Amino acid sequence: MESTSDSRFDPNFAAQLLLDIAHEQSLDQLLRKLVHRAVERPDMACAQIWLIDKGDRCSVCPRRPECPDQTHCLHLVAGKGVSLHGDGPLSPNFDNPNARLPLGIGLQGKVAETGQQCLLRDLDRQPDGLAGFDWIKSEQVRVAGVTPILFKGELLGMIFGFTREDLPVESRPWGRIFADHIGAAIANTRAFQEIQRLKAKLELQNTYLQEEVVEAKAFGDLVGQSAALRQIISQIDLVAPTEASVLILGETGTGKELVAREIHRRSPRQDRPLVRVNCASIPRELYESEFFGHVKGAFTGAIRDRAGRFETAEGGTLFLDEVGEIPLEMQSKLLRVLQEKRYERVGEDRTRRADVRVIAATNRDLKRAVAAGRFREDLFYRLHVFPIQVTPLRERKDDIPMLARHFIELSVRDLKCVKPRLTRAGVANLQNYDWPGNIRELRNVIERSVILARGGPLHFDLPVRDSNPHPVSSVPPLGVNSGTGFLTEVELRRRERDNLRAILEHTSWKIKGVDGAAELLGVKPTTLLSRMKKMGLQRPA
Repeated sequence: MESTSDSRFDPNFAAQLLLDIAHEQSLDQLLRKLVHRAVERPDMACAQIWLIDKGDRCSVCPRRPECPDQTHCLHLVAGKGVSLHGDGPLSPNFDNPNARLPLGIGLQGKVAETGQQCLLRDLDRQPDGLAGFDWIKSEQVRVAGVTPILFKGELLGMIFGFTREDLPVESRPWGRIFADHIGAAIANTRAFQEIQRLKAKLELQNTYLQEEVVEAKAFGDLVGQSAALRQIISQIDLVAPTEASVLILGETGTGKELVAREIHRRSPRQDRPLVRVNCASIPRELYESEFFGHVKGAFTGAIRDRAGRFETAEGGTLFLDEVGEIPLEMQSKLLRVLQEKRYERVGEDRTRRADVRVIAATNRDLKRAVAAGRFREDLFYRLHVFPIQVTPLRERKDDIPMLARHFIELSVRDLKCVKPRLTRAGVANLQNYDWPGNIRELRNVIERSVILARGGPLHFDLPVRDSNPHPVSSVPPLGVNSGTGFLTEVELRRRERDNLRAILEHTSWKIKGVDGAAELLGVKPTTLLSRMKKMGLQRPA
């Protein structure tokens, strides 16, 4: 053991330790630094820090029968001891993170109850020492002290220390000074950690909202006047004010996300977040963490607490896109949340309440998936409270002109391009295509055409269909094949020439520009001039 002269109180050491703890932003690191630095003093045998927290181990706590208040107790959060007989700890439970003490019981409990500092001297002369610490005599401990940790009048916990020398008179006020500074440092670290938690939650919400906005850009707004769209809007108006679950059905690219956004926007939850989950993009082993969140250490890679999508959407709406992709083993947990409105984070026992409205969407036939055993029937009926079928674009072609103009405006704004002209020939070309990719494909085609147009008329390079849904009515041709239902090569060229002449006369032989013959035909002016020359068409004198 060090000599008495070496163990004299050093105010510089105390001041430096206070400066060190003032810069800590992690509560765990702060508490560990305190006890490790404390036992660097040669006269210090050991140090512990206990903090008041909720009663979390009452079912297995041996002191439960004598505990006056099972809602709160003392938690051992940091401990360190240096033995005279080797490198081992003074006691196997000296730094046990599961150690708990009832308030009002024992030396620490009484200090917690009274809030007054307690100092016991001459422990080496007492026959039994301090109850529960049978190593006091062998470690030559003389003094035990407990100092409450206070912050703004609130008791946070206490410092429990053992020394092998009596405390110098000049050191005794420092115990209270240390406790006050530790109380402020603990409050600061807790405030910083809460700020970090809220910051992470806001970043997570922002990420979700950015994902939702990026996806929603592919659909614009609810644009159109077709009967099919009016039917969808009437269904949205019916279900939006309620808390009913909605299942949106439709092909890929039809705008199911947009329908979900409109339901949320017209609901009482419109001021709360709308969080989108793409169920098809989540790895199978991360579904539970993605939905419900996890606590630090719950699994490999869980380096901090993380809120799940249900917690992020609290008070708002959760949109489960491609819900048919959820694994069967996860469907039962999702069903429980929908039925009981409760869930737990991965690795946590605390049950949380889910105040969330669920809207799901899929392009799959869920009834067939139920019959095949790939989707739970009870979950299907829980989601299928109010189904909305989104019509594919090929069945609402009346909306294509309005959608095209809307997407042109968006493309000009987003791509910083010169505004092009949408011609009647261009609209007819768009309406004559089946759009297997639905609205998403229409948006992409228009963006590409806007870039290529450079402010001129829009030309759409669309695949040629195998069959024409609007066949030209059969006109009995003239000549030798009259009545056969087809045209000869000569008749075909003649009709093409007559059609070209009719367009030229309609436009007063205007070739280029707005409402020119080339624009009406949907061809380039050079192509039209070449055809006119080939057919011998010239403007009359």
